[in-house]
Amino acid sequence: MGIRETRELRVADLYEELRPYMFAIAYRMVGSVSDAEDIVQEAFLRFHRATSEGEVVESPKAYLSAVTTRLGIDHLRSARVRRESYVGQWLPEPLLTDEGADVARHAETADSLSLAFLVLLESLSPVERAVFLLREVFGYGYDEIARVVGKSEDNCRQIAVRARRQVDAKKPRFEASRQRKEELARRFFAAAAEGDAEGLLGLLAADVVAYGDGGGKAPAFPQPVFGRERVTRLLLGGSERARQLRVSSLQPAEINGQPGAVFFDPEGQPVLVVSLDIADDQVQAVRAVSNPDKLSHVRHPWDSRTTGCSTGSPRSPRRPRTRASTRSS
Repeated sequence: MGIRETRELRVADLYEELRPYMFAIAYRMVGSVSDAEDIVQEAFLRFHRATSEGEVVESPKAYLSAVTTRLGIDHLRSARVRRESYVGQWLPEPLLTDEGADVARHAETADSLSLAFLVLLESLSPVERAVFLLREVFGYGYDEIARVVGKSEDNCRQIAVRARRQVDAKKPRFEASRQRKEELARRFFAAAAEGDAEGLLGLLAADVVAYGDGGGKAPAFPQPVFGRERVTRLLLGGSERARQLRVSSLQPAEINGQPGAVFFDPEGQPVLVVSLDIADDQVQAVRAVSNPDKLSHVRHPWDSRTTGCSTGSPRSPRRPRTRASTRSS
């Protein structure tokens, strides 16, 4: 076996080993499954190109983490311009997770994966987001972070303190046990399906908020809905939206580490993902994503081609291409 073949086998092995960790960083940076996968792919291509050209990489994990984070920063800077023209409310692309999901279990808790937390991170600048995640979620030292973002250690400390203060002021609470949250979610979806207004009123917090993201491509409410009574009316009046989406079934699922459900049409295609924020034994927020562009990686449990409702991995990973034709950095 030649040197080139040996090198490419090593890259493939590293891809299998480190891809979940790199995806965990990329997804938290950009809030999109498809974009995170593209970022991870590009990071491995750059690693392969660098080592092929003779660069000595002492720690592939550190190298790939740095490249992944920098690509995430670049993506966020361009995404903010595109998001100005986004139709309606914007929510992160939902990710189906479970207890065994690699993407949810690498050096961080399920809380840092929640849609609520990812939305909160949108209030940070791209560099603030990178520094905060590397420090608070992935446990990097300030010397490592400084090398990644190209700033001094003291500057990174100041950025981290500022970002932590901003996040802590609005950080959502998810103190209920997994079993308790699943039970409350089951009751919530049953009450909504049965048109049980009293049941919903008993489950919703007084200041509950409902968010919907259709991206202008699917039925969704255009503005957040506030308050127990208004959200109850919204849920009870959702039959027309369900008809437009052609909802025929739902599957309970863990969405970004929190309880929720995936709704399918008669062909088994996902048309709606709903995630619940639960604290103090009440539903604090309802987040519904119906934009089809954000559901392309979700599959019905019986579809073995890609992710089902009980797994946290994104769609089948692509091994990094190693041909000379890949784009340069």
